[in-house]
Amino acid sequence: MDWVLGLDGGGTGCRAVLADRAGRVIGRGSGGPANIMSDRDGARANIMAAADAALDGRPAAQVAACLGLAGANISGARDWLAPMLPFGRTRVVHDALTSVAGALGPADGIVAAIGTGSVFSRQLAGAVVSIGGWGAVLGDEASGAWLGKRFLAHALRAGDGMAEASPLASAVIADLGGPAGVVAFARTATGADFAALVPRIAADPEDPAARAVLRDGAAEVAQAIIRLQQGAELPVVFIGGLGPLYAARLAGRWPQIEAQGSALDGALRLALQLAEGAAA
Repeated sequence: MDWVLGLDGGGTGCRAVLADRAGRVIGRGSGGPANIMSDRDGARANIMAAADAALDGRPAAQVAACLGLAGANISGARDWLAPMLPFGRTRVVHDALTSVAGALGPADGIVAAIGTGSVFSRQLAGAVVSIGGWGAVLGDEASGAWLGKRFLAHALRAGDGMAEASPLASAVIADLGGPAGVVAFARTATGADFAALVPRIAADPEDPAARAVLRDGAAEVAQAIIRLQQGAELPVVFIGGLGPLYAARLAGRWPQIEAQGSALDGALRLALQLAEGAAA
């Protein structure tokens, strides 16, 4: 293998980086969504668009590639996607693994990756264990999608007199066309659509509905970190769009450290290991 390629892909897009065997970056590319759960052909096309841009004409057969993809843990993509790609060596992993590799390098610690979705991982003595990451329908606790859904549920309950009245909730309900509009919105909304409510929630944290969902989100994050600590005192890295929000709310609970790098950096690191024969 002459080159290594790392790729970070999810529902909003793909990013790829190409490096030589010494780790020097020589190419970058981007592509559209990699929805490996719902659109295999489209995901493969967008992955290759990002990879081809990074390769810039170099032969894919001389590349060791690691792809960190959202949903790889539940989609079976490790088995079906790799044979469809032209690289000399290919490894497909859940993006939680590339997030850990990027955020921690080889060090021990916990990574709380919280954006539109969420997943929590521990690296200890080189072994990685992840919890959560089961998607917006049944999981992704404390994520943007989760917060948005809970906020709208609180808003409807407040309208029924079953939860504390909330000016913000009333405003959002009005913006969506009343309770019937909220239900119609929720019927077709994606995780990203629900997450789009989070800036308004975060901007008004003392509103009763916002306060309730942010409190519940912080409790979910704390529960996951406690589960992964298992009595240890590992440092915690908060990453993703909502990472800083929860880092501030949980300050002082555990040692917090800054991420060494991104999930794309982690994918490149794992690709280097693959090229060296350290990963199957």
